[in-house]
Amino acid sequence: MKQTAVVICPGRGTYNRDELGYLNRYHGDKTAFLSAIDAYREKQGQPSISELDRMDRYSLNQHGVGENASALIYACALGDFADIDRERFEIVAVTGNSMGWYLALAVAGALNPAAAIAVVNSMGSMMQDGIIGGQLVYPVVDEQWRPDPGMKAYVLEVVATVNALAGCEAYLSIDLGGLLVMGANQQALDELKAQLPSIGDRYPLQLAKHAAFHTPLLEGVSMRARANLTPALFERPALPLIDGCGHIWQPCATDSALLYDYTLGHQVVATYDFSAAIEVAIKEFAPDRLILLGPGSTLGAPIGQELIKHNWLGIADKGSFKQRQADEPFLLSMGMVEQRAMVVR
Repeated sequence: MKQTAVVICPGRGTYNRDELGYLNRYHGDKTAFLSAIDAYREKQGQPSISELDRMDRYSLNQHGVGENASALIYACALGDFADIDRERFEIVAVTGNSMGWYLALAVAGALNPAAAIAVVNSMGSMMQDGIIGGQLVYPVVDEQWRPDPGMKAYVLEVVATVNALAGCEAYLSIDLGGLLVMGANQQALDELKAQLPSIGDRYPLQLAKHAAFHTPLLEGVSMRARANLTPALFERPALPLIDGCGHIWQPCATDSALLYDYTLGHQVVATYDFSAAIEVAIKEFAPDRLILLGPGSTLGAPIGQELIKHNWLGIADKGSFKQRQADEPFLLSMGMVEQRAMVVR
């Protein structure tokens, strides 16, 4: 009997030094798929993802910039999705985090392959002339990954206080499990880093090469996206899609024009609630497994933190999450070699 699974697509920041060569390791057999992406990028005057993936060394300035990172992550994730063993798993829904929404659209069939690379590459290349603002990450859980409502309220209060300062624009960009991701202009980023207490030597953490995604600072990007990408690219999905508001786009009930509007409108300029997406995934679809596509596995912690918040399957803290993952993993991360073997044909 097949196990049911919700597939989760990764966002930016997942193709890093350890992922260099991911396409060659796992997807060298998908020549037609990769060649189509490379041909599209050649027309845009951009390096091929095959070439980037084969480089001897990882370079943040080459692999980490939006116009390259987006296409690399798209290719890795879609390749992983194709490798899921459909004799063992029935995919009941798809979701993603941030840029992962575009990948989820492709996985669910709302974007065909040609449309998908056009959307992914266009959105990833919007800031070639300069990154708009940035993102700052801060934890709102305790050491055992249990929610700390007081800390969350405090951080959001700091964001509101900074946003009220002259010359500052600061917003909640992503609700990411036990992390809050703030999007802000540079003046506000400096204020946030000054006002939020340091936690160890890691937080507050500014994400390299990231813009103020999912905030009003990207209104201009939304307008350019609508000008460059037409509604005709979008179709009804073949699988249920859970968006960054926790809304489910059902195959037979989706208006593709509304899906287009959400994707290039609200999704670009308003908070992306990944936490809500995971909550809906587990509570509405009650899957046997969650499958996180590669590259990387950095979403594993935020997903685990969301499971803890809802005491899902008795997972009450970091210790019980790790024990469950060791005994019979509920979350299968294809970017991890041992868990990948449990998913692929």
